[in-house]
Amino acid sequence: MVTAGCGNDDIPTSSTPDAPGGAVSGEVVVFAAASLTEAFTELGNTFVEAHPDASVTFNFAASSELVAQIIEGAPADVYASADLANMNRLSDADAAVGAPAVFAGNRSEIVVAPGNPLGIGGVADLAEDDLIVVTCAPQVPCGEYAARIFENAGVTVTPDSYEENVKSVVTKVSFGEADAGIAYATDVAAAGDAVAGVEIPADLNVVARYPIVLTSESTNPDGGRAFIDLVLGDVGQAILSRFGFSSP
Repeated sequence: MVTAGCGNDDIPTSSTPDAPGGAVSGEVVVFAAASLTEAFTELGNTFVEAHPDASVTFNFAASSELVAQIIEGAPADVYASADLANMNRLSDADAAVGAPAVFAGNRSEIVVAPGNPLGIGGVADLAEDDLIVVTCAPQVPCGEYAARIFENAGVTVTPDSYEENVKSVVTKVSFGEADAGIAYATDVAAAGDAVAGVEIPADLNVVARYPIVLTSESTNPDGGRAFIDLVLGDVGQAILSRFGFSSP
């Protein structure tokens, strides 16, 4: 059963064999960045198919919110972040087991209404005063990436609102409550026809790196390690690629 709820730059990339079937049982609790919702939900289904005696419960939210919850004692077996900084917070609090492994990459896009009716062509356009622009809050990885993109482009953009996670950014644009926002390309794609994306050039963009680790207070470390093995292995990497994530 799968259920869901909403260090440093030297963190290594890793590839390990997929977990063997049938060796794991019990509930595995995974705290994962909101941008991983669709891909990790499928990974959870795949995990349960391989381990029929196990279940996976997800908590999807902003990486900064999740790490705070874990440090404060929330039960989690696995933590997957959308950035390295929040993973470092977990490690610095002695709440991680061993070295995290980077398992995926992502990039940002400008998210706009379907058909891009306002003709937003690039990051510089987001500085226009008459546009309603939203980003994630500064402490959330997608908000920190947005700030760096604006800095790279040499523009000053004051968001009209700061959202709690990237899904909220996409939702506001899809509901017409904002003209544009900065979101991950994977979330723009996941929204389907509800929004459109405007590519951000590589020289302005920021590559998000996603690390994963077993938590020190895990109550099912065997299950947690098996889930991490799935994410890092060939099957997990293929699923992540299908949802638009790049290889680590």
